[in-house]
Amino acid sequence: MMRKTGAMLLVGALAACNGASDLNKAAVPLGDFHLGHNIVVAPKVQKVPLCREMDTDTMTKMLQEAVAERFERYDGDRLYHFGVSIEGYCLAPPGVPVVAAPKSVMIIRITVWDDAKNKKLNSKAHQITVFESLDQGPLVGSGYTKTAEEQFKNLSQNAVKQIENYLVRQNREEDWFNGSAAKKDVSEDSEIAAAAVVEDE
Repeated sequence: MMRKTGAMLLVGALAACNGASDLNKAAVPLGDFHLGHNIVVAPKVQKVPLCREMDTDTMTKMLQEAVAERFERYDGDRLYHFGVSIEGYCLAPPGVPVVAAPKSVMIIRITVWDDAKNKKLNSKAHQITVFESLDQGPLVGSGYTKTAEEQFKNLSQNAVKQIENYLVRQNREEDWFNGSAAKKDVSEDSEIAAAAVVEDE
């Protein structure tokens, strides 16, 4: 998996727009969605060789904060829990401008847990590959212009935007967030369950 990721680092056309650019606007409708547990883990994370390194605790905390920033805006009537696993990443080091300006990339998997039904909505964790934004220009790698923390924050914001896109699509196609069950208090058992799902898959 990480070998393929490394080969994609030079594909600038696949880099995302800034995922946080719409946070000052109204949230995209998501039915009765209300975020319960926001669990991010990285038990088997892999780093692309020669890329910058970041400790696991910092990565999981930053992605968790990005999830909260986007999804705590929703105040629906039912609780849904996220189990997110960071699978792999590359934080681009300084490259050679024009010839090889590598792009940062991250791979995550997400499982969505319906609290009222006490089951996961997606039978298999959904995988997302996300690239950094091209806000420093297409020819200069972010390894020259950003710290590792700035790179990972951008990746995290882009990743949670892709999560939102996935949820909107699933709600449209599978009616995930339009149930009528009342919201209840978040339980410790549901947190354990949501964490176990993403770690086991």
